[in-house]
Amino acid sequence: MSAEYTIPLSKLVTEFSLEKVITPENFDEILIDTPEVNRPGLALSGFYEIFDKNRLSIIGYAEHRYLQRLDPEERAKKISDYIDATPKAVIFTSELEVFDELKDCAQKNGTPVLRTKETTSPFMAALISSLNTHLAPRVTRHGVLVEVYGEGLLILGDSGVGKSETAIELVKRGHRLIADDAVEIKRVSHKTLVGSAPEIIRHYIELRGIGIVDVCRLFGMGAVKETEKIDLVINLEPWVKGKMYDRLGLDDEKIDILGNQVSSLTIPVQPGRNLAIILEIAAMNNRQKRMGYNTAEEFNKRLMEQMGVFG
Repeated sequence: MSAEYTIPLSKLVTEFSLEKVITPENFDEILIDTPEVNRPGLALSGFYEIFDKNRLSIIGYAEHRYLQRLDPEERAKKISDYIDATPKAVIFTSELEVFDELKDCAQKNGTPVLRTKETTSPFMAALISSLNTHLAPRVTRHGVLVEVYGEGLLILGDSGVGKSETAIELVKRGHRLIADDAVEIKRVSHKTLVGSAPEIIRHYIELRGIGIVDVCRLFGMGAVKETEKIDLVINLEPWVKGKMYDRLGLDDEKIDILGNQVSSLTIPVQPGRNLAIILEIAAMNNRQKRMGYNTAEEFNKRLMEQMGVFG
């Protein structure tokens, strides 16, 4: 992941209800820039060749028991060497006792020491997931993001093509709006893109001739959602006479967003086409594909079999 984005350590303390054991004077200025974390077992045993001081260090039962079994003098030396390696912060899990030697060294070196009630594995999983989201590479796209039957549809197209009008029709039909006009997209993994709205325009939608509409107030909390994964990209474009559009659905179009390949459809727009219903069908069909059934391929297979019979 890129180190372009950061998150204050204090925000993680609030998010995970961490107990502050040692907090240096510059605590509020400490920034985390990597989603990776450390279990410092090797470091505590004396191996620092590939120690990454920018990572949060997690001390669980294994590390704690190892230090606990050392004689006081050796334990003090191991802890001193570890804190001198300047880890970004040290987090004790399972409400384990923080050694006095570690408190003293951390206080001198200005190293934050925190503690959680959670056990090590669940806490690490939640922490890494949170960091991946906060520090994810991101881009802003002009478009609309809606959730339709559990599928995240990113609607793209030129201004005035009908993106917002289609979104409001989908909301009226019971689906949910995530973002209108500007969609902030984060790559939280090599397979997953998550979209949201900039805070200033969250839950608002612009309808030409009417103006800005507060979707949450008009349709209720069930009509909006903070974030949604992007499963399908819909490109709306004015109908071009004579242009060949996919009529079977065999073409598997993809669009690259932040290095991730996302399924894409191009839907022509012209008077009389109910785009809301078309997008509902697109969402259900895409979900069906992800579950292993491709209608276009099945139809093509039957067609080939039929042609074989008459051939």
